Amino acid sequence: MTATPAPSVEASQPAECAPESAEHAPQTPQPAHPPRPAAAARAATEPPAAEPPAAEPHIAAPADGPASAAALHTAVNAWFETHARDLPWRRPEAGPWGVMVSEFMLQQTPVNRVLPVYEQWLARWPRPADLAAEPPGEAVRAWGRLGYPRRALRLHAAASAIRERHLGDVPREHAQLLALPGVGEYTAAAVASFAYGQRHPVLDTNVRRVFARAVTGKEYPPNATTAAERKLARSLLPADQATAARWAAATMELGALVCTARSPECGRCPIAARCAWKLAGSPAYEGPPRRGQTYAGTDRQVRGKLLAVLREATSPVPQAELDQVWHEPVQRARALDGLVADGLVEPLAGGVYRLPQT
Repeated sequence: MTATPAPSVEASQPAECAPESAEHAPQTPQPAHPPRPAAAARAATEPPAAEPPAAEPHIAAPADGPASAAALHTAVNAWFETHARDLPWRRPEAGPWGVMVSEFMLQQTPVNRVLPVYEQWLARWPRPADLAAEPPGEAVRAWGRLGYPRRALRLHAAASAIRERHLGDVPREHAQLLALPGVGEYTAAAVASFAYGQRHPVLDTNVRRVFARAVTGKEYPPNATTAAERKLARSLLPADQATAARWAAATMELGALVCTARSPECGRCPIAARCAWKLAGSPAYEGPPRRGQTYAGTDRQVRGKLLAVLREATSPVPQAELDQVWHEPVQRARALDGLVADGLVEPLAGGVYRLPQT
């Protein structure tokens, strides 16, 4: 099979849930997604700013011989050929737009939650111009309970820019992708690689975890993507474009399905015999505390409840109706103000609110 997978997020928050500050952040996004290169046919907010360069990692030398980059490519890509999941954005018919939509949706959101929304989205808006023709509030409404609803606004903005700047076609060039609204380092590389079969390092949380374990011997990567990680990812890229695109997808899939955060299945791993962390005895993580996410009782939960009312409404909603969704008035007002500031809710005269129309 030639399909290229989409990164897989291992955990996410419910509803409007997870923090909206970092979407595809290589560290918090655990996107669950790549698709196959469009040649064969997978935000504002992405990897956090790079930290000071760390010592360049090296590939460990296991008992049965050096773990060369070429050996890793061969083993991981062969595993991927057999184990890649059959997901709609990996199929040739998905095209670059389907890949881009999946990349936005899979930011910190697991595949099983994305699938039904993705299918509905592409059925309604099969091309960027179709989405751009609708008010941004319709994108928020169709986003449903995927979480991180600002992604819907960013995807709408990207679709509008594609219509205006690129005659309605998702651009091929990495620089043009990076210039689109809501597209950052990760998404530009992912779309160029998975939609167009180009050679780019694609670093989501799954890939970073695979590299941390297999190459640097650490159980987990740093909390934020570092310059050293980017340098390592570039050094491991196969020279051939098609092989590099497959490697990007394969390492992401390996992290999503086998080299998981909580319960890695080393017995199923195609590079276990070459894994620096495994060879070192799987030492426990000793770095700074790993960031967790809470949801119940947070402003994110309140925002989700407010948005749920507005998504269901066919006309502007009065303040009194929104007041019913949460008992604590100060937190409720703060959450509503935040939604307005983020452009997710539009206040109108007379104390009524609606999803954005412009």
